[in-house]
Amino acid sequence: MFGMSQSPAAAYAKVGNEIAIETADPHRLILMLFEGARVSISMARLHMERNEIPEKGAAISKAIDIINNGLLISLDMESGGELAERLAALYEYISQRLLWANIKNNLAALDEANRLLGELQTAWAMIAPAPDTRVGAA
Repeated sequence: MFGMSQSPAAAYAKVGNEIAIETADPHRLILMLFEGARVSISMARLHMERNEIPEKGAAISKAIDIINNGLLISLDMESGGELAERLAALYEYISQRLLWANIKNNLAALDEANRLLGELQTAWAMIAPAPDTRVGAA
């Protein structure tokens, strides 16, 4: 009767992701961006190893999009000072390495980008704000 464009599991995962995004605090959203970029890079690596060129390109493009339109634009360049400037330069470098990896099918550049994002993700996770444990705090 009605055709399904995606599997029930994919639909469930999409709804789960949408709910997680809607309920996440800003710190958690940044962690989710790191995770999304790294998953895309891992998928790109798999596609690169299998010589699946269109899929590799799509995965790398998604990672670059997350970096440029998620992580980079989330920086507060006015009040972030030198740290924000350095992070912006690092995000731009990672995007360039991903572009290079895509053009040259370069696994080392792909791995470097993933490693750098992993280090940033770990550092960001370590500075998570403490949960509010006051009675009645939401």
